[in-house]
Amino acid sequence: MRMFQGSSGRPAPASVGYLPRLIELLCVERGLEVRVPAEPRAQWDMFRALVNTRPPASAAAEFLALQDELPRDIIAWRGITDAREIPASARDDRLALWRGDITTLRADAIVNAANAQMLGCFVPGHRCIDNAIHTFAGLQLRLACDRFMRGQGCFEPTSTAKVTEAFNLTSERIIHTVGPIASGALSDADRAALAACYRSCLEAVGNAGCKTIAFCCISTGVFGFPQDEAAAIAVDTVVGWLDGHPDAPLERVVFDVFADRDLELYQELLA
Repeated sequence: MRMFQGSSGRPAPASVGYLPRLIELLCVERGLEVRVPAEPRAQWDMFRALVNTRPPASAAAEFLALQDELPRDIIAWRGITDAREIPASARDDRLALWRGDITTLRADAIVNAANAQMLGCFVPGHRCIDNAIHTFAGLQLRLACDRFMRGQGCFEPTSTAKVTEAFNLTSERIIHTVGPIASGALSDADRAALAACYRSCLEAVGNAGCKTIAFCCISTGVFGFPQDEAAAIAVDTVVGWLDGHPDAPLERVVFDVFADRDLELYQELLA
């Protein structure tokens, strides 16, 4: 994600000035030497690395107050897109395609491609969607997921869905699902597991009364699912579920893509 790149050449939000203090608080709580970089971009990278590697735990009130304001301001500065305003597809007016950063999308729910640990990505600054969502939602999200995992006492099974608050994102909820890891030749079990991810997420948001949901491209990143098959499964499964649940509150399902190839695939499927 490109940090501090807003629209119309506007200056970064004033809350970026909180970064030195946030870094200081994170370093002190972990017994690290406090060395704050001079440049805001380097400060952000350090802050994000410290957040990404922080174990799930409560934080001081001062930290939370500053942390909560920072991602909200950055998201607003980068530009918020309302899922309801994205044009419907030609194929089905219940579906829409959007290319952009899912953390800036305002919807009743967005889908996170989680891992079985369900605590977010611990790799500093990793470009996966799990890392981005946890970074901008705030420390509270990892703590909420940790409560889930402690309660169930085992890793999250593939194809299920967990619902959490979205905290500092513009969406209301986050649906976390663990997609299949495609290693070697793709199997029917892999295909069935991916389809089950979409159904589980739709069931979850339907039960929550959501009217809009945005899906990321589940399993197509480091999990290695071929993009073309993943896109076809996603669209066919969503259409089938919507057709089979005419009384569901869902009015708009957005397929959020980032890569050029995914954009081309969904454009063809939704034409």
